[in-house]
Amino acid sequence: MDQPAEVTFVDIAHSDAIEARIRERAAHLAHISPDIVSCQVWVRAPHKRHRTGTEYVIDLTVQMPGRTLNVDRRPGDDHAHIDIYVAIRDAFAAMERMLRKWKDINKGRPEVHEAPLQGRIEVLNAQEGFGQIATTDGRLVYFHRNSVAGDGFGDLQQGETVELSIDRKDADAGPHASFVRPIGPLKFVDTAG
Repeated sequence: MDQPAEVTFVDIAHSDAIEARIRERAAHLAHISPDIVSCQVWVRAPHKRHRTGTEYVIDLTVQMPGRTLNVDRRPGDDHAHIDIYVAIRDAFAAMERMLRKWKDINKGRPEVHEAPLQGRIEVLNAQEGFGQIATTDGRLVYFHRNSVAGDGFGDLQQGETVELSIDRKDADAGPHASFVRPIGPLKFVDTAG
């Protein structure tokens, strides 16, 4: 985080101890994700109740590159947020979960691959070493001889059923098959037609 967290007290007197706890938790957020641009925290006591005690609300906003994450921990039915430190703990725990999810989506996690698709070879150019597969989900996908399992390109026939994996990266003209394997006609499941 480039700058320290902004802490604002609303409807409640400022407390150095509460602010110190919030800054400690905000520093922990920066360890979880160093991509945090800014962090703003509002400590509120909107409803002062004499019988059950004041229930605190912690509003927390974290600005990430291209996204703003918000947590507003409203008191629940269990009156746990009459303790301001519990309210702080719950708000920052929720933000930690959101940051980890953001980090999983946007940073370095391995991509989950889809199950292999099936299709039929629609176009086969044996001389040039490429073809096109009509998939069961209605797409026409390009493949190259190097994507066919083993040295099986020469054995492929137009109309033959295959299983394929699609590579969406580095495809200027659209998706292409990164792996093609012939399958028997009894294993072919045509869901398109």
